[in-house]
Amino acid sequence: MVNLNSRRGAAHHHNYQYITRIFQGFVVFTTSVIIIGYYYFLSSTIPAKINNRSGGGDDGNENDSSGIQRNGIQRNGISRITSGHNGKQPIATIGYAVTVSGCPKDNGSRGDFGAGISDGAAVLKHSIHLNSIQNHQSQSMYDYKMYALVHPEAESCARPALEPLGYEILLRDVPVPLEEIEGKFLREKVPSNGCCGEKEFVKIHAYTLIQHPVVVHLDLDTLVLKPMDRLYDVMINGAPKDGSNGEIDVAFGDPLISSTSSSDSQINAFFTRDYNMAHSGQKHVGAQGGFLVLRPSLDVYDEFVAIIRKGDFHPNKGWGGLGFGPFYGSMTFQGIIPYFYDHLHPGTGVELNPCVYNNMAHNPRDKATKNDIVSGRCRDGYNRPDKHDECEDCRSRPFGDVFTTHFTLCQKPWECLPQSGDRIQERLCRKFHAEWYRVREDLETKMWGRKSVQLTNADEVVKLRGGRYQTEHFRGYCKQHGKNGYIKVDIQSQKLASS
Repeated sequence: MVNLNSRRGAAHHHNYQYITRIFQGFVVFTTSVIIIGYYYFLSSTIPAKINNRSGGGDDGNENDSSGIQRNGIQRNGISRITSGHNGKQPIATIGYAVTVSGCPKDNGSRGDFGAGISDGAAVLKHSIHLNSIQNHQSQSMYDYKMYALVHPEAESCARPALEPLGYEILLRDVPVPLEEIEGKFLREKVPSNGCCGEKEFVKIHAYTLIQHPVVVHLDLDTLVLKPMDRLYDVMINGAPKDGSNGEIDVAFGDPLISSTSSSDSQINAFFTRDYNMAHSGQKHVGAQGGFLVLRPSLDVYDEFVAIIRKGDFHPNKGWGGLGFGPFYGSMTFQGIIPYFYDHLHPGTGVELNPCVYNNMAHNPRDKATKNDIVSGRCRDGYNRPDKHDECEDCRSRPFGDVFTTHFTLCQKPWECLPQSGDRIQERLCRKFHAEWYRVREDLETKMWGRKSVQLTNADEVVKLRGGRYQTEHFRGYCKQHGKNGYIKVDIQSQKLASS
């Protein structure tokens, strides 16, 4: 006889074991999901470790109390952003910095004053955008982030002009207060030196942007024309192993790694010199203050602060009494940069060809050019007799070769100067000005969605933009010749439209 009760008991016991296994599996699965979810939560919220003394991070999204951003993902010492651009992964994000040291006193237009603060900054930033990975046509592999180093006295004019454009405002005073400079001569004379006196030292704060592997400091009256990836590649990865210059145009055709460099030294800066300010008998030529590609480092920043505080600037002999001055701006940025890279740390800074980088369309010789015929001695030959007084005329350099231009001798684009004469002094300047206005138009139409115009239709140009003066050149942004004819970028309406 079959015992039905025993069968029922066995079946009941089997069902109990089955349910127990299901419950145990559910507990294990739920626990695993919680652990994995918690792991990803931690990995997405805990900031990556960043070396707090030298550059190598990305821009991230998080700032600490010092203004130094700390978020990012480290790979081989370089923090990379995790989202691609047009299917490409950026190698790194380059920090771009400008400095605003003061507000205009007379609504002037020169330097960083007047239209230069708003319009110069707007067009400069867009030129950087066009030559970054965010524009797939540029072929660049680097992203960018914009900063404005603003002296406290300039906040009232800089913040409303630059913040709507996407600049991160960093209020920065001079690295060393004037009264703390030990050298009496520098302390008394630097306020009247160069364009901006001791406020020019605010540029040194660019070295504190250590969340980026490379920082480019540019004046507001500059324009980027081509991607500078080659410079960034060398600073991040080192010089080419084959001993070549990596297609970088070094001044005088010199090697990228100089004979004064040690075998393990790295390039920490690229700059150009201002030969337009050079004179016969001058021992050293100053750096041109509108262009500096640097490796950020708090140690380097501290060293600059120590140099400024000591104030070892000699009358007629410059920094250290070694001939780094006197010349225009020699007590500040233009003098301290070559003193640092030529004397204190030789071989770590590379002078670039000023016809290719930071081209100002300057006369390379010390006498005037007449009827396109140059005369006089080469200004850059004062210090390089080995070149046999042979110097390139940057005014004749093809426009397509130039990576950045600086509107000094060409005058400011927002002064509505046509530069239409058929002279060597004006041909390249006109092309630079035309490109500035083209970039402005691209910003307003393609980025901000404002209406395009047919430049040959003068009535349409005037109706939509207001300017009739040489419309195919100034694209409707100039009403007449001269700075009073310039039509400023309407940043306020763009701010309202995007809010």
